[in-house]
Amino acid sequence: MNFFTKTAIQLHTLKWLMTWRKHNNHCAVPVKDNPKFMTPWQAAGIIPPGAVMGTSGLGGNQRCSAMYWAMRERFQAEGTPKDLTIVSVGGQGGRGKIPGTLEEIALKGLIRRFITGHSETFKAQLKMADAGDLELQILPQGTLTLLLKAQGEGVDHVINRTGVGTFLDPRVGRGTPLVPENAEQLVEVLEDGSFKYHLPLIDVAVFNAPAADRKGNIYFKDCAVLCESLEIARAAKKNGGKVIVNVGLIVDEGYDEIGIAADDVDAVVYWRDTEQSATIKHRAKWDCLTLNSRKTEKEGLARVKVINAFLKVTPRRKAVDSLLARLGTYIFVQNAKKGDHVDIGVGLPEEVSRLLYENGVLKDLTMINESGVFGGVAAPGVFFGAAVNPTEIVSSAEAFCRIYKRLDWAILGALQIDSSGNVNVSKRGDGARNYVGAGGVIDLITNAKSLLFCSAWGDRAQFELTPDTIKVTDSGKAKFVDVVDEITFNGSEALRHGKKVFYITHVGAFQLTDRGMELIYIMPGIDLQKDILDATSMKIVLPESGEPELVPDFVMTGKGFNMTLPD
Repeated sequence: MNFFTKTAIQLHTLKWLMTWRKHNNHCAVPVKDNPKFMTPWQAAGIIPPGAVMGTSGLGGNQRCSAMYWAMRERFQAEGTPKDLTIVSVGGQGGRGKIPGTLEEIALKGLIRRFITGHSETFKAQLKMADAGDLELQILPQGTLTLLLKAQGEGVDHVINRTGVGTFLDPRVGRGTPLVPENAEQLVEVLEDGSFKYHLPLIDVAVFNAPAADRKGNIYFKDCAVLCESLEIARAAKKNGGKVIVNVGLIVDEGYDEIGIAADDVDAVVYWRDTEQSATIKHRAKWDCLTLNSRKTEKEGLARVKVINAFLKVTPRRKAVDSLLARLGTYIFVQNAKKGDHVDIGVGLPEEVSRLLYENGVLKDLTMINESGVFGGVAAPGVFFGAAVNPTEIVSSAEAFCRIYKRLDWAILGALQIDSSGNVNVSKRGDGARNYVGAGGVIDLITNAKSLLFCSAWGDRAQFELTPDTIKVTDSGKAKFVDVVDEITFNGSEALRHGKKVFYITHVGAFQLTDRGMELIYIMPGIDLQKDILDATSMKIVLPESGEPELVPDFVMTGKGFNMTLPD
């Protein structure tokens, strides 16, 4: 990327920051002779009291900002809409920092119940829940999409084994309610041990799409994600409800294949600043996030990196994190094969993804994203859920249908790991405000044949790195413990189903075996007794040989690090 392109993207982002709160609930309606076309204010007025509203999106993708602002301000002015149940599959919040997200409608009286798969980004909703002003329910992200799909087909439940042995299992944990604990259970244990999940019937769908024509047909050409748009629209119509679509373009009929027919749309809200993805408008789309990219993956990733760096939303990775990622990549390549279907999560797993891309390994894999984006390179940071140069974009429900049929690997992060190989990715601390949610992790771990968890050795741990060794200077707060605070992944269940499970950290790597958490690799410079065995309450077993294998020099140094997959 040249200097001028980089500067232009930085200026674009700065302009977005300076104008990001600007909106108009009464913006001009571009099609005067079609009553389906409404201002955001008018569309907010057709949402009935007590409605169950489904939304679509993930991260910075598909934000329906015009509608969220209008709903908030109309409620404050007129007391409507009110008493809503919100169903949001993925994290569409702004962590209390970014305007125009689903956090805009976090007002007492406006919403009374919130059902989601990933809660961490919804700081305003979590604050409401802690205050006792909001019922908060957590379901697996994939199962949520399948519930929405089922409603569109006239079925009110889904039966699977997702969540067995985790916090969602009422026999082990609390089930679906987070606040209050005595709220309705949305999961039921059947006689055969499988789970029956259900969801309140969606009667309003609100989502963002690229374009509409003057008849009100909706088009998804050049979208970055589809997420749950189709599922919530079909569910709402099947349940006799309303479909409200916020678009960024008005186009001629025949613009593309119709995504949703006008007859199934109750309101079209045009707002010229409707976003394709974080900071990027539909009217000024980035084709590198679409199926019609004219840029190389390298060019597209460079553009995404500029915005993430400017917004300072992604952590600056250290050399020790690159070392961890090299070890994770090394173990993955040793155990994976060409053609494997792979899903990679956020955080440290993104570093593994980066190395797989740099080593040319990604092209030999089928990459899956829970949002429904396949192929290309997963976009990091605020663009998470989208991909650079994707090869296919389907709905999130379709993506999870494929995941349930085949998933060879899931590469995921972790908050805690324990003696039984259990992993906590959902609970950061006490109270709703510290709750992360499982996202799609529980669906992924249920279906993946092999799993690779990436975790720092300790929270805020410090290391001294030389060219060929690593030393612990401060072990920080232990992340490897005897018993995790909450079970998001059940190690015993994984072993029972024959899964291969690895845990990668700064001091080495563990594998879950029938003997326990076996330390299979140790980093050069790490003192086994002092830095590992004495530094954690987690019960560790050593290989039957007596000593873990030393991490190879080329992994430690990065010199000659060139990974390829076997056929």
